[in-house]
Amino acid sequence: MGFLIVLGIIIVVAVFFISIYNKLVSNNIKVDASWSDIDVQLKRRYDLIGNLVETVKGYASHEKSVFEEVTKARSIAMGSGSPAARAEAENNLTATLKTLFAVAENYPELKANQNFLSLQDDLEETENKIESSRRYYNGTVRDFNTIREIFPNTLVTALFSGKFPKREMFEVEREEEREAPKVEF
Repeated sequence: MGFLIVLGIIIVVAVFFISIYNKLVSNNIKVDASWSDIDVQLKRRYDLIGNLVETVKGYASHEKSVFEEVTKARSIAMGSGSPAARAEAENNLTATLKTLFAVAENYPELKANQNFLSLQDDLEETENKIESSRRYYNGTVRDFNTIREIFPNTLVTALFSGKFPKREMFEVEREEEREAPKVEF
């Protein structure tokens, strides 16, 4: 009789640990899938930026340094791996894109070009999709990190220490979000 009680306790503890493990695995997969969504949108953005640069080059061929900066920032962003490195590279790419659009402002024919306008709209739509994907990714990371830090889940994460590392948020800093607007009269 005592043996059955001990066996029952062992089975309950094993089922408990297995359920925690499965929950961690499931949430870890959600984080990976949501990062993949961001990656898809970023790749689309990189393609659009390449097309945008080529379109602007046709009108402003003497703005070589701007094109080189955008192309370099795009290459660095494409090669970045971790969410933190990718976020920093994306911040730099966004800053260089601002200079490209500033150059475009000087060319009324370019601003009226249907291809340029279409690329600009596609880029804006992609930026919105990236923002949405980023919010979803950060939510899944928050949920995963919370689950892995709650007791008794910490026992399972300690037992499988390399399998469930803490995940990084993907936080892209937008200068316009950080600065107070300037009001001039």
